[in-house]
Order: sequence, then structure tokens, then C-alpha cells
Amino acid sequence: MFEKIEIFNMAHAMARHAGSRHAVIAQNMANADTPGYKAQDIASFQSHLSQASGDFQMRATRSSHLNMAQSPNGHAVFERQDAIADPNGNSVSLETEMMHGVDAKRQHDRAMAIYQSSMTILRSSIGRR
Repeated sequence: MFEKIEIFNMAHAMARHAGSRHAVIAQNMANADTPGYKAQDIASFQSHLSQASGDFQMRATRSSHLNMAQSPNGHAVFERQDAIADPNGNSVSLETEMMHGVDAKRQHDRAMAIYQSSMTILRSSIGRR
């Protein structure tokens, strides 16, 4: 009865997405001085959630499958188009990456708050505190 509660699956997926995005942002920051490096990002959680809502979805089994790069948790990584490149071709701005990092942290905190609130509701419904 309690093994497939959708709110817990959604909170878990949101936290994994935030972790994947944070890893991509950290990679961008690590390559901030690499000539020719292009800033990368992953699709928003909303678009990821809308893709996963169908009965059938394509899944990559390895990094070269489906011709897309994958982050460690399986989210598609793409080159950020709104980034302005320096003369050496690097398009990473540390200030922008810090803002994206804060956004990823907020998303993770939101997922943990959803999980904790759901656990509180579940515990109170079965009579435990």
C-alpha cells in the first residue's frame, strides 16, 4: 500500500535532478579558465517531469546511446546558448554559475521540504508522531 506513493517519487526525482545540475555547474566552474570551453546545463525539472509522465519513454543505456551526453544521473547535458563567450572562446561566467548553483540548492531544499512534509502527514495519518 505504501510502497509506491507518488509524492515521494517526485521528491526523490527532484533531489536527483538538483544534484545532477549541481554537478554540471561545478564542472563549468572548474573549467572557467579553459580556452574554448562552453558552459553547459541540463533541462529544467519541469521539462524532465513532463517527459517522464508518458507510458513509454526512451532511455539511454550508455553515454553514446541516442547521441546525447549524459550527466551521472542520466539527465541530458546541453551547451548553454545564452552564455557570452570571452575572446578565448570560454563562455563560463563565475557570477552566472554561482546564481545557477543557488537555484540548484533551492530546488534541492524544496525537494527535501516536500519529502519531510509528506513524511509528517504520513506519520500523523497512521497515528505516530
